[in-house]
Amino acid sequence: MTPEQVKALRDDAKLLLNTDEGQHVLEDLKARYGFYAPTFSTDPYESAYREGQRSVVLFLMSLMRDEPQREDSDV
Repeated sequence: MTPEQVKALRDDAKLLLNTDEGQHVLEDLKARYGFYAPTFSTDPYESAYREGQRSVVLFLMSLMRDEPQREDSDV
């Protein structure tokens, strides 16, 4: 993604998720996809699946940060 595309994506995510409705949806995603619970399972495939779900929530949350924690080209 170009820096302009990353900025547009961040701006869109903030616009959507910083509303009351967006926060409601984000909280549901956090509860539903392992943000508040361990992703460990004795089955390594299940652990990987759960961590993949959790990583989507983490990505959405990272879009809402003002300062990216990594290079924009990694987004």
